[in-house]
Amino acid sequence: MSVASPPLAMVDSPPTRPWTQLRVEIVLTLVGLLAFVLFPHDLGLLTNMATMSIFALSLSLVLGQAGIATLGQAALYGSGAYVAGWTALYLTADPIVGLLLGALGGGLIALLSGAIMLRATKLTLVMLTIAVAQLLLELANWARWLTGGDDGLAGFNIGPLFGIWEFNFLGHTGYFYALGSLVLVYFLVRNLVESPFGLTAKAIRHDPGRVQALGGRVYLHLLAIYTVGGIVAGLAGALTAQTSKVANLFMLDFTTSSGVVVMIVLGGTRRLSGAVLGTVAYMTIHHIASTFNPYHWLFFIGSMLIVVLIVLPEGLIGLLDRAMVYAKRLGASRRSK
Repeated sequence: MSVASPPLAMVDSPPTRPWTQLRVEIVLTLVGLLAFVLFPHDLGLLTNMATMSIFALSLSLVLGQAGIATLGQAALYGSGAYVAGWTALYLTADPIVGLLLGALGGGLIALLSGAIMLRATKLTLVMLTIAVAQLLLELANWARWLTGGDDGLAGFNIGPLFGIWEFNFLGHTGYFYALGSLVLVYFLVRNLVESPFGLTAKAIRHDPGRVQALGGRVYLHLLAIYTVGGIVAGLAGALTAQTSKVANLFMLDFTTSSGVVVMIVLGGTRRLSGAVLGTVAYMTIHHIASTFNPYHWLFFIGSMLIVVLIVLPEGLIGLLDRAMVYAKRLGASRRSK
């Protein structure tokens, strides 16, 4: 039988931070609208931030909540991108259909690969996730007639969103499409994490042996949450392919997998909001640093990562927590005077 509600000692305590008491979905929407007003000429970058934030949420769910160590998340992300491209080329140009099929594609790859990989643990599991991603990369490179090889899968058009809003070169529709998807995915993933299913995943991360002793099906539960993570990653890949109108081998590359790991570590591995914050920080630094030095921008990322790991082991979201606590205490002290 499955574990409905794991012991409280085995899971993360309910958040008491002022930041987590806010509805992050509302904050995401407001910040997204503000960014649209302030940076109307950088919508391509902002759209990419939104899609990569969804990708980071998939890894935060798998690694941060369930403790499934993986360095092959790009396999699920790239699969969703190619499925969305094939859908637009051979089936329908409707973006919602392509998005859903891309999500299913990522979920299917996660289910099939996870059924084998999740019987391993620790370093063996990490190696297997890398191997699966590299196999898919080589397969995509070999099947040039289907994937476009090094040139990527291009030449497909995406129809109007809901039959109304065209995807034009200005990027307005693409940006709001990505932003709306991010807010919706965050809402769904947050509710999943806060449900008994999510609490059980956290319990497995803390002590899988104890959950097994209590009657929980650890392997099946991990496979389920890995599949959900694949669905989210596939959706992110599909969204990227639709907004950029290309799916390429880089989406399956190890660099993509390692980059998203850095994003969630920067923001905060155990927090969904940290995944979004880390993605924005990473891509902002990348954009600014590569403008000054396109060959050594990773130096700045590495330096920031070292500082965060030493000073803020809980990630950048911890700094925001501390600022909110300080502001609350300052306000309380002023009211008491």
